[in-house]
Amino acid sequence: MKNFLRAVSGLLCGLLMFGCRPVEDFGLEKLTKGVSTEADVRAAMGEPAAVWPEGNGARTLEYPKGPEGNRTFMVDVDAGGVLHDWKQVLTPENFATIAPGMTRDEVRRKLGRPRTVANFPLKNEEVWDWRYQASPGEDKFFNVHFDRSSNRVVRVSESEEVHG
Repeated sequence: MKNFLRAVSGLLCGLLMFGCRPVEDFGLEKLTKGVSTEADVRAAMGEPAAVWPEGNGARTLEYPKGPEGNRTFMVDVDAGGVLHDWKQVLTPENFATIAPGMTRDEVRRKLGRPRTVANFPLKNEEVWDWRYQASPGEDKFFNVHFDRSSNRVVRVSESEEVHG
């Protein structure tokens, strides 16, 4: 009986651990850099939100894990269709590269699809935001403010997650 209870308890723990697995990373553990193909990436991660052409036939596949997620992965595939690398782009280091004067396409290329887009006609601004993990258990929002006339970044800001 004790062995049966141990087996059941082990199975339950395993299922709970699998159930608690971060959804944002689901699929990456199935991929191997330099070995997996673009078809493997799509089978593991699904269809990308965008495919960005790179020079020499390489491509970057965009995988935002939102709107409530706090990660966006850019997956690099070489010209031969083999997985080269991936990176999570919603980081303070990557946010620091967003500068006034950048276009919407340049921002989208660096950060992926925004979580929300809000228009502020009186300020003549359109604001895009991305949820990101500032520290374990603490999500914040990175905001990019575009001038609606020039379609260029005028400033960036951060905000806290609002509860309730």
